[in-house]
Amino acid sequence: MDVPGSLSSALRRGTLEFCVLALMEQGEQYGVELVRQLGAERTLTTSEGTLYPLLARLRRQGWVETSWRESRSGPPRRYYSLTQHGRSALHHFRTEWAAFRDTVDRIVGTRPA
Repeated sequence: MDVPGSLSSALRRGTLEFCVLALMEQGEQYGVELVRQLGAERTLTTSEGTLYPLLARLRRQGWVETSWRESRSGPPRRYYSLTQHGRSALHHFRTEWAAFRDTVDRIVGTRPA
């Protein structure tokens, strides 16, 4: 059993949507742009096949809204941006993540008690 790989996958699955929201916090983004940014981080590399269903789910939750824009280099692009609900969800995640991370670090010993 490949525990490290499955562990990375489980951690990524639980946090990827919030990483996507955080990337959108700076302004609207289109899907391929998000895939590129995530791909620049070794542990967050993902495919369009994973990202687009996630973006659709975020849209259904009301955390993201979309708009279409003409592109200089091809067909129109769908841009994604945070809604106020998305900003609130990201803020809540950051608070919970910090407490969770600190607890795990304390228990597994990566930070001094």
